[in-house]
Amino acid sequence: MNWTKKMLVGMIHVRALPGTPKSKLGVAEIVRLAAEEARVLAASGFDALIVENMHDLPYLKREVGPEITAAMTAVTGEIVSRVKIPVGVQILAGANKAALAVAKATGAGFIRAEGFVFAHVADEGLMESDAGGLLRYRRAIGADSIGVWADIKKKHSSHSITADVNLSETAHAAEFFGADALIVTGSATGKAARPEDLRETSNATRLPVLVGSGISGANLAEYWPLADGFIVGSSLKKNGRWDAPLDSQRISKFLKAAEKLRRAYGRR
Repeated sequence: MNWTKKMLVGMIHVRALPGTPKSKLGVAEIVRLAAEEARVLAASGFDALIVENMHDLPYLKREVGPEITAAMTAVTGEIVSRVKIPVGVQILAGANKAALAVAKATGAGFIRAEGFVFAHVADEGLMESDAGGLLRYRRAIGADSIGVWADIKKKHSSHSITADVNLSETAHAAEFFGADALIVTGSATGKAARPEDLRETSNATRLPVLVGSGISGANLAEYWPLADGFIVGSSLKKNGRWDAPLDSQRISKFLKAAEKLRRAYGRR
């Protein structure tokens, strides 16, 4: 992963997969739609993509069925074959081993991992750290080259059980336990992270730090100096909704803002 420049990471929100309550499409159509979104974002100038089963509401905690792993493998494999930029995998909610398996099978370069260190109460219930088991699984399947981008104090969650553990300590723990990058989010999808949270995290770790929610062309300048990368999804869609189609004007606005900042900051 090239961290010498600010990474612009586009989200691919895969349509509802087989067996989930909102599932309506066959796998071939799901693959086609996701691959087309990936083509558009890669051709537009994004540096990496994350493939996520965002439409699989309500999410299962940690364990998903083989049908989800198989479908995500089909989607991710097609995307990896079509684009020349790094591709990552996230399987909700916190199905990090399944995401690693998909990445290994498809040639994807990294996963986004929820619940890597400590514990929190998410929509799906109590989610405890899986770093130990996850990295042993990564070694067992020969996937050490696949990076783990770990969310810390993640969105859509209560962190009262770790209220006495600040972001600095969480960031340090994630680095100590073997994460390859850290992700800081706001309180929910589409909600921006607090600038002070990014500063605290960056000061506590040598790892790359990414903003994981709420980034748009309108606020990118505020966050540009504070992070090494930006994961962008909702703001690239029509009306800023994560479940809407891509909006070419929003994509263009975001990338123009990024290019202006790269010029101003010397490509960083």
